[in-house]
Amino acid sequence: MPRLGLISDPDSPDHVARALAQQLPEQLEEHIGGSEWVVEVVCDPVVAGRSKGKDILDALENQRAAQRWEYAIGVTDLPLRTNSRPVLANIGGEHPRVGLVSLPALGGLQPRRRARQMILQAVDEILRATEESSGTEPADERPGKRRRGLHSVLTEVLAPIRRETPQDKALSVRYRATKWRGRVRLLSGMVRSNTPWRLVLGMSGAVAASLATSVFGLTSSTVWQIGDMVGPVRRGLVVAGAIALMVAWLVITHRLWEKPQHSHDREQRMLYNASTATTVTIGVGLLYIVLFLVNLALASLLIDPQLLNSKLGGSTSFGDYLGLAWGAASMGVAAGALGSGLEDDATVRRAAYGYREAQRRENQQKVEQNDEQHGRNDG
Repeated sequence: MPRLGLISDPDSPDHVARALAQQLPEQLEEHIGGSEWVVEVVCDPVVAGRSKGKDILDALENQRAAQRWEYAIGVTDLPLRTNSRPVLANIGGEHPRVGLVSLPALGGLQPRRRARQMILQAVDEILRATEESSGTEPADERPGKRRRGLHSVLTEVLAPIRRETPQDKALSVRYRATKWRGRVRLLSGMVRSNTPWRLVLGMSGAVAASLATSVFGLTSSTVWQIGDMVGPVRRGLVVAGAIALMVAWLVITHRLWEKPQHSHDREQRMLYNASTATTVTIGVGLLYIVLFLVNLALASLLIDPQLLNSKLGGSTSFGDYLGLAWGAASMGVAAGALGSGLEDDATVRRAAYGYREAQRRENQQKVEQNDEQHGRNDG
C-alpha cells in the first residue's frame, strides 16, 4: 500500500492539497496502477520559508523521511522560473522520491484540476526515476506516459508545456511553460494565489468607511441630482477614477510595490508588481460592486418614488435608482481609500496576499526598517 505525502504551503496551496487528497487515491490506482494508495497532507510553514527549488526539495525529502512516506510532492504557491520560463514542476535528482508542483504556473483557472493532472504526472516521473536509480527497467506500459491532459490541444495553443532534463544534478525532470504565453498563465496564477476576493473582508476599517460614506451619500439629494444629470460615459470615468484612487492609495501607503533593492531580478520584480496591481484592482472592484448592490437595494426599499420625483422632476424609472447607487458607491470607494490608511501594513498584506507572499513582504519591510534604523544611528 504505497503512501504519498502532499506537503503544502499554508493558505491556498493547503486548500488545494486537502481537496485533492480525497480524489488522488482512486486516480493514482487508475492511472499509475499498483495496490490501493494512501494520500496524506501536511501543511508545513517551514517549507514555505524556502525560496529556491533545491532548498525546497531538500526540505521535502526531510519531511518525507520523517513521515515515512514512500513518495512526497510539495504543493507551493511560489512562482518558479528557469531562463525566464515558468516552471510547473520539478522532480528531484538527488532525492528521486520527491517532487515539487508550483500552482501559479498552472494558471488562475481550474487550479485543482490542473494540479491533479500535474501531481499524477509528477508521481509517474518519481516512480520512473526511482526504478532507474534502483537499476530496475522502467515500466513503459504504465498509463502515466500519456501525461494526463497536460498536452491538450487547448493547452498547446494557449500555453504549451515542455518536459526537459536539466543539467542541474539536483533535478531529474522539469516541466516548464514557454516564455511569453507561460508568463500570462503564471501571472493569472499568482493573482489567483493572492485570492483578491478576500481584500474586501480583510480590511474592516476601509470597508466601514466605505459603507458609512455610501449610506450617507444615499440620503443626500445633491447626490441624487448628480446621478440624474451625469451621463454613462462620465459615470464610467468616475468609477474608474474612484477605483484607481483606492488602488494607488493602498499600494503607496502600505508599500506594496516591489522596489529594485528588493530583487535584482527585473523580470521577477515586474511579475510581482503586476500581480499586486491586478490583485488590488480586482479586490477594490469587488468592493465597488458590493457597495453598488447594497446601495441599490437600500435605495429601492427606503426611497419612495414620489420623493424621488419631487427632487428630480419628471417620472421615476429604475435608471434613477441606478444613478443613486452609482453616486453613493463612488463616494464610498473614495472614502474607503482614506479609511484604508487606518489599517496597519500587516493587515493589508494578509488581506492582499497569500501566506508565503505576505511573509516575504513582511521580511522585506523588516529589512527596510533595520536599514533605516542603522542609517539614523550612523547619522
